[in-house]
Amino acid sequence: MPIVDVSSGVSIAYESFGDPRDVPVLLVMGFGAQMIAWHEDFCRALANRGRHVIRYDNRDCGLSTKFDDHPVDMGRFIAAVSSGDISSALAMVPYRLQDMADDGLGLLTALGIDRAHVVGASMGGMIAQTMAITRPERVLTLTSMMSSTGESEYGQPSPEARAVLFGPRPGDRDGYVAAADRDLVWASKRYGDPAVLRELAADGYDRAYHPAGVGRQLGAMILSGSRADALRELQVPTLVIHGLDDTLIDPSGGRRTADLVPGAELLLIPDMGHDRPRELWPEIIDALEAHTRGSADAR
Repeated sequence: MPIVDVSSGVSIAYESFGDPRDVPVLLVMGFGAQMIAWHEDFCRALANRGRHVIRYDNRDCGLSTKFDDHPVDMGRFIAAVSSGDISSALAMVPYRLQDMADDGLGLLTALGIDRAHVVGASMGGMIAQTMAITRPERVLTLTSMMSSTGESEYGQPSPEARAVLFGPRPGDRDGYVAAADRDLVWASKRYGDPAVLRELAADGYDRAYHPAGVGRQLGAMILSGSRADALRELQVPTLVIHGLDDTLIDPSGGRRTADLVPGAELLLIPDMGHDRPRELWPEIIDALEAHTRGSADAR
């Protein structure tokens, strides 16, 4: 697995698919999820459409740099945020979404890629939005998938999804894998499959089990604030994809993103939750192929 230095003290693990001469598409994964959540078959299918597909582990996840010198007590952090003690909360978290966006852009630089199509899912959508906002000259197009704008009025989880998201997970392998069934609460109602969830959990546990990074990533999301004003000014061609079954980030998050970005296209997909079921890959990949067409001279 290639690992490259993207800045002082930060190394990012990545994998690529397809011909490097094709137009690059950078896939950005979400909260607590390793790059393998972009299924290898999905990446290869997109690469077969003439795209150079790159997936990577965010910092504090998978095989990329961990920030274990900065432990976050989630109870104290949530209490500080809830009480409005933002200065204390800020002091607990060592990075923000901007730093995570810089990691992705640093990876492109290390690979000799000046500009790329950027596709982000969930927290990855927030990171991708941040890339497009702060470095639009490097983002050919933006695809924000199952994500939101950082505004508290939009994209909130259902009580049941929130309980699963913040609930404790067993630390032993068997318990961790079995607990993946809980994620059905935000999966596609039609295509959600506990066997698929367990397989991903098992692969992730064996590859790089690292629960400590989850708290820091959560803090980065919470403390990075709203992107609404910046999204109103964004001039990067934008596609917003959201599943109508999503209970982890309500579809209002996707609708709001598309409403804010000038000229954005909104694709709401029935039978898709906070997941990408294999049965829906053709529709998603068709949309990505169309959105990233016409930029062969990207490097």
